[in-house]
Amino acid sequence: MPYLLALASALLYGAGDFTGGLASRRAGTLPVIVLSQFSGLVLLAGLLPFLPASSPSRADLLWGVFAGFTGGVGVALLYRALAIGRMAVVAPTTAVCAVAVPVLISVALGERPRSLAVLGIVLGLGAIVLVSQQRGAEAPPADRAGGGLPAGVGIALVSGVAIGLFLLALAQTRAEAGMWPILASRATSVTLFALAAASVRRSLRMPGTLALTLLCGVLDMSANALYLLAARTGPLSVVVTLSSLYPASTVLLARVVLGERLSGLQLVGVGCALGAIVLIVSGGGM
Repeated sequence: MPYLLALASALLYGAGDFTGGLASRRAGTLPVIVLSQFSGLVLLAGLLPFLPASSPSRADLLWGVFAGFTGGVGVALLYRALAIGRMAVVAPTTAVCAVAVPVLISVALGERPRSLAVLGIVLGLGAIVLVSQQRGAEAPPADRAGGGLPAGVGIALVSGVAIGLFLLALAQTRAEAGMWPILASRATSVTLFALAAASVRRSLRMPGTLALTLLCGVLDMSANALYLLAARTGPLSVVVTLSSLYPASTVLLARVVLGERLSGLQLVGVGCALGAIVLIVSGGGM
């Protein structure tokens, strides 16, 4: 059962990234992130009274607030990258960074990852280089960012670091806290981006895109809940590995729905990115 829950969370994470990126292409990143995060908050707040009793500590809630800040920034950057770049390139790039960050911080704190994790980090760096390659005939000028990396890849790298910090923060919370850290996290991100929208007087009206945006928030929150349930009932290294395969569903949806095509090097890079996630998580024992 935990393995099925983890795979389901990966599927929903990837579907949420795809719908969020697609909505951002049509309506802009800020309104999409505000309304999608709000829909997830409403969903969890409505379900919380029906969940088993929990007792979050102050530290659990503070970690949740920090996770809300880093995760909110990470998701906003991810949706922006998905909106301007190729989804099949952006999603694996972000995922590699998101998994690598907790491993690197652990090393800085004195832990030594196993050889598999080291191999995974190297493979991940190689994957980032590969997915960034486009021959001139394959990449129109509008698809490139500043003549260097393809559009969205630089933002995806920063997004991955922020999401990695989000994962690291949530890992500090106790099982007794239940879903409260996620609620604190989502309330923080909603407040943060609502204030940002108000400061720039950005309208949140989204004709024709509202349903897609609300669906994105529901998918993302559902994925978070499934991941936590899986992590609490199965081996963490296996659960995280399975949940971290979410770029596969994003790539598949981008191929089926948008008809995105990749070069041979990029296909190899996407495969290396997914392999790197497995190696890093399995070797890191996280």
